[in-house]
Amino acid sequence: MRLYLTALKPTDSVTDGFLPAARALGADVTILTDRPEQHPDAVGCDVRDPRALIDAIAHLGRPDAIFSNSDHLQAETALAAAYFGLPGKDWRACLAAKNKFLMRRALADAGVEHVRSVRLAPEDPVPQDLPYPLVVKPREGVASEDVLLVERDLAGAVAEVRRRRPGEALVVEEYLEGPLRTLETLGDASGIRVLGGFRTTLGPLPHFVEERLDWAPDGRHEHVLAALEALGAGFGACHTEYVVTPGGPRLVEVNYRVIGDHCDFLLADVLGVPLFEWILRVHLGEPAPAVPDVTRHGSAVSLVADRSGTITSAPGPERLVSGGVTLWHRPLRAAGDLVRKTHTNRDYLGVIRAVGPDSTLVDAAIDSYRAARPWVVE
Repeated sequence: MRLYLTALKPTDSVTDGFLPAARALGADVTILTDRPEQHPDAVGCDVRDPRALIDAIAHLGRPDAIFSNSDHLQAETALAAAYFGLPGKDWRACLAAKNKFLMRRALADAGVEHVRSVRLAPEDPVPQDLPYPLVVKPREGVASEDVLLVERDLAGAVAEVRRRRPGEALVVEEYLEGPLRTLETLGDASGIRVLGGFRTTLGPLPHFVEERLDWAPDGRHEHVLAALEALGAGFGACHTEYVVTPGGPRLVEVNYRVIGDHCDFLLADVLGVPLFEWILRVHLGEPAPAVPDVTRHGSAVSLVADRSGTITSAPGPERLVSGGVTLWHRPLRAAGDLVRKTHTNRDYLGVIRAVGPDSTLVDAAIDSYRAARPWVVE
């Protein structure tokens, strides 16, 4: 089997998840990237251009699957898979999922939900008649970068974001108030399977930094699945975030790839399945397996820098088993690193994930680990 994997920068999901999974399946993997110096044995290619991507694959040899876990490359990868007649995502759904304005428009046109949303091109004036509170965000942003809750002075907030992101389109939309949840799905040619979901804890507003996810498989799945159907999204892995508002669930965004920030590994741990292999098998044309009943609980805590400064104490990578709980710590930074607080996911110092019989034991294990091995920024 010949698998082409498109990528930008290296990620743990690819390095420790999808590449080992591909080897376990016996696939011959070729990484196509615009940063070949950062990936071992990669082939250089302008992966943001589907024409260049298709040309490179045709030159290298007939594929059995073309896959990407990058937010930025889903449409291009889907077009390449379609060109070669391979299982893959609908490129239009990939585009609508990535572009937050197109997502809102598609859901409204389908009658699934309506969230007030305005697209602002770089030259557009700031609207004066939108009711507060509002959220301003990059139209195609990631990692909570430059996402702000605005309770007054929208013009000032837009100007602030535009200074950091000149030339980019923004979206201004109504603030969705309520618990933040996720739905994790895996689809094949026959339809979508629900894998489960998480309850998300955010840091202090006006920023939207995800600090913790706790396994919460029950929820208003019907609405989210209807929204994915309206978008044409469903094939392969999909991570959808939604808010349970007083008026019902409303989508925040659709990330048309597996959940990130090490929660993909947590999802695999909680389900007790080779998740990365499952995802690749779907792209190789195989059906998605049945989802097992789950009796475990799992949580992931992102350790967030509370200030700018230098890291003076940093625990290393570790796996511990105690009291029925398995806990992993994955450092993302190191002692001596200079931290500049950005109020985004870039502020993460490390990630703790833990799986055990119930939430009480998991919470206690995480609290104990954090107390014994703190990160210190001075």
